[in-house]
Order: sequence, then C-alpha cells, then structure tokens
Amino acid sequence: MMTLKLPAQGPMHGRMMGALPAAMTSETNPITPAKVDLGRILFYEPRLSKSGTVSCNSCHSLTNYGVDGKRVSTGHEGQLGGRNSPTVYNAAGQIAQFWDGRAVDVEEQAKGPVLNPVEMAMASEKEVMAKLRSIPGYRPLFEKAFPQDAEPVTFDNMARAIGAFERKLVTPSRWDRFMEGDRNAITATEMSGHHEFMHGGCATCHNGPYVGGRMFQKLGVEKPWPVATDLGRMDVTKSAADRMVFKVPTLRNVEKTGPYFHDGKVATLEEAVRLMGQHQLGTPLGDDQVGRIVAWLKTLTGEIPTEYIKPPALPR
Repeated sequence: MMTLKLPAQGPMHGRMMGALPAAMTSETNPITPAKVDLGRILFYEPRLSKSGTVSCNSCHSLTNYGVDGKRVSTGHEGQLGGRNSPTVYNAAGQIAQFWDGRAVDVEEQAKGPVLNPVEMAMASEKEVMAKLRSIPGYRPLFEKAFPQDAEPVTFDNMARAIGAFERKLVTPSRWDRFMEGDRNAITATEMSGHHEFMHGGCATCHNGPYVGGRMFQKLGVEKPWPVATDLGRMDVTKSAADRMVFKVPTLRNVEKTGPYFHDGKVATLEEAVRLMGQHQLGTPLGDDQVGRIVAWLKTLTGEIPTEYIKPPALPR
C-alpha cells in the first residue's frame, strides 16, 4: 500500500473525516435538560427489565466506552444475545441503529431491548408502563420532561428521554483537536497511519465525523467472510442483495470497544485491521502497515464525559 506525504491538514481530511459535533441533534426529539435528566435515569434503570437486574448500562457500560467487552451480551436469566453489543457513544449521529439497521434512530432503538425476550424481557409496552407508573418518583420527572402531554408517562416518551440523553454521548479525541488546527495533537507515526488508512481504501466506508456509521456494506466484498451464518441486513429487508450486509461501525473509540465485528469473534484491533485488508480491500497488510493504522486509530479514543454519565439516584 502506497504511503503519500500529504499536508498535515488539508481539504481531503476535512471532507472525508470531520470533527465530532457537540451533540447529535434531532428535529423530532429536541434535547432539553429535563429530557436528558430523565433519560440518564432510565438508562441506568434495572426495573425496566423483567428480572429487575438488567439496564441499558448493563450491556452498554458508559464507563467502559459504551460496551461490555463481551463477545455477546448476557441478558434475561443468563441468555446470550446473537450479536456483539455496539457502543452507544457517538451512535445517535449514525445512519441507523443495530448492526442490521432495523431501527432508524436511537429513540426507536431504545424500545427494542426492553421488549426483547433475550435481553430485558418485558412482556409488553403495557407492562413497562405499569412498572414506571407504579414508581411515584417517575411521574414528576416525566411531567417536567414532557410538559405538553396530558399523559406524559408513555412508552414513546420513555424512548424519547433515553434518546435525548444518548444524543449528547460524544467523545472528542486528539483527532478532533488535530482537525481543529492543533498540529501537535498527533505524532508523525500516527499521521502516517492515517495516510495508510485513507489511501488504502479504508475511508471508502469509514468516513465522516464518526469514521463510519454512514452506510451499509457487505462483509466480504473482495474475499468471502469465513463465517456467513448471520444474514445481516437481509433479515430486515428480505432481499438477497443484503445477505451479509451490515452497518459500517464507527471507529471512534475502537481501541476500547473490542471484541470486534457483529459476532465479536475477533479479539484484537490488529487482527481486525488485517481481516479488513484481506476481505474488504483485497490487500494483504504487512505488520508495519497494520501497526501504523492502529496507531492512528488510537487517536480516535476520546474523553468519556464523566460528569454527564454519573449514575443518578433512582426514583422511589
């Protein structure tokens, strides 16, 4: 793979990458402090699960870059999920949610795990609302977050609150400082890794401010993926053209969000990069190339917003 000496910062970098926004806004679900406060509580609320022990944070640990570090997550009564749990950090700005894109946004995504029999296992929306309405402390929080609603404690509003909270889960990194003009934010080795990434073709799919999350792509474009039992987006669209097609994941914080890919079967970032070279680009990558690309990917490791994610007191 050719390494080109580009300017330390230039039009290609800004057009293909871009810095993170301060928040991932939505016209249909404006972010308000009251919604965020309620959403933060609901994110940590285990009583949204049948057993009273599983919360959103169980599989998407906010102190662990939004993942649980497992190949697949453990849900209701020890059941194992079918896919690796992706990070919730920087997720709300992506094209869709879940590996197969079956949820259009984080508000829709927030409804799924609560009712999934393998995850939080609540039987119905009605059961979820009965639980929340049985906890007196929730009603004033919902009333404050949704003051225009005659009945604010609803399943949709639960999801809107969680979504509003997640829309500010951004993790700016050294790469953002570089993009904003700090030429000393990254090293020469890291920059050379970025050149490898850009000119080897990685940025064809992994681009934009989230370095991914903008498109769907077949896994195994140039060489068939070794395990093809998961149909990917085909399960959603029912189109054979979407067999083994998945949402391109964000590479933000990728150093911290392994194991990798939809099945979580790849343990190291170095191996993930090698596999992408072989199967997506048709280009075997040498040790030096892999090392430099990984060095650049580590510049995408951001700052966890410690105060914003601080676990709240749960209503009683």
